[in-house]
This record gives sequence, C-alpha cells and structure tokens, in this order.
Amino acid sequence: MTTRSTEAIPAIEMRDVTAGSMRDMNHIVARRVNWTLPAGAFCVIGGMQGTGKSDFLFTTAGLIPPVEGSYRLFGNDMPIYTENRLGERLLLGLVFDGGQLFNHLTVSENIALPLRYHRNLTAAEAAPDVQRLLEWAELTPWADSTPGAMGRNWQKRVGLARALMLRPEILLVDNPLAGLDLRHRAWWLNALRELSNGPEWNGGRAVTLVVTADDLRPWRGENRQFAVLQEQQFTWLGSWDAVERSPDPRVQELLALAPASEG
Repeated sequence: MTTRSTEAIPAIEMRDVTAGSMRDMNHIVARRVNWTLPAGAFCVIGGMQGTGKSDFLFTTAGLIPPVEGSYRLFGNDMPIYTENRLGERLLLGLVFDGGQLFNHLTVSENIALPLRYHRNLTAAEAAPDVQRLLEWAELTPWADSTPGAMGRNWQKRVGLARALMLRPEILLVDNPLAGLDLRHRAWWLNALRELSNGPEWNGGRAVTLVVTADDLRPWRGENRQFAVLQEQQFTWLGSWDAVERSPDPRVQELLALAPASEG
C-alpha cells in the first residue's frame, strides 16, 4: 500500500468545495469549503442532526464527488475511482454510523473482508490480523456471531475494526458516540485517542482522524481541532479554547448552552 514518507503534504486539502447529499446531489450541505488538515491531526466536525455531516464526510471519503471545487487527499485528486490508483484510495478508511455490516457474515468475516478482497488472502492468512483487532476492540466473544445477534454498541466497534484492517493513514468516523451508553462512549474516546497517539500494534504510527459529532463536549482536548457545519457553512474554529470562546450561537448550541444574548 502507498504510504507517506513525510507529513509535509496535507492529509486533506479542499478549495472552494461545495458538497451535495448522497441521495440528491442538488441538495447542498456545504458551500465553498476551504479546509487544510495536516497529517496526524485529530479533527472533530460538529453539527446538529440533519445538517449534512454524514454527506460531507462521504464527500471527504471520496464516495461522492464535490459539486464544485477541488479536493486532494495526501496530494491526490479526489475522488479516486480507477483501479490503478487503489493504493492511494486505501490510504483512507471510513466508519459508517451503525457499522454498515454484512448480516450474513460473522463478526470475524466482516472484519476480514478488506484483507480478503484487496489483498486476496485466505481466511487462514487473514486470521492473525483479524484476531489482533478482535482483541483490541474487545470483540473476541462475538467473533463467530453475526451482527444481528449484537447490540448497536458492539456493531459500531466491528465497523471500526473493519476500517482499520488495512491500516489506513486517515480515518473518518461518522458520529461514533451517537446512541451509546457511558461504557461504550468511554471506550470509543479512549480508542480514538490511542489511534491518534499511535498504537503499538500500528507500529506507533499515528492515524489522522476526522470525527463528526452533534455534541462537542465529550471531545474537549488540547490536541484536537474543531470545526462546525451548520446552515451549509463549514466554519473552522481550531482549538478547544477557540470553541469555548466562540460567540457564535451555532457553536454554543453544540455545547448545550443558551446563546449569549439570552439572559
């Protein structure tokens, strides 16, 4: 797989990007986005439900092309569809909200799919990497179960493990904390922090992270960057301090605060 030898090339570089909805490209979710994200960053994009966060993430993942503007992933023009550029496309992993698993396959088989499909490995050849991620995601008891036998909490972990199978350099995660209880929320926050810091099983290499959220409070952290997508506007905020200082009522809404003008 193609890898980056330097962090000088931005992980994400958008210029005047307008993004549409996957269901209807005429429905615009973001207009004229100018965004540069360095490799190794941890970015959280906040937005209320229905603001188009998922569609914007799908554009970032290359599943749908921008309506207007240009987008480059590690210097490669996106979206990438051609097979001769598969290595560049696989630099990016995507975790859907809910996992988007294959219900006729077991948990182990779902996780193994990227290796079996893109690396043409047998189940036995893929087994060591599958077992490593099963253990990391605490999914070993579910290895031979099908997704329908699991709760949504665990299904989302399977989706994450599958997305990590090819060791992507950038990982997009759609609303990972939605609908989770406190135990699973804590696990996700710790797991993504570990990925950002560079887990031992990944050779100590940090993963560039882009996460969407409808509540920014759980994501506060010194090493994270924040943006807001509301009313078709992508607004870069930067650090957590900038989030807390922002007078924008759209930002305050994501902090569960009343606008400053309201007594």
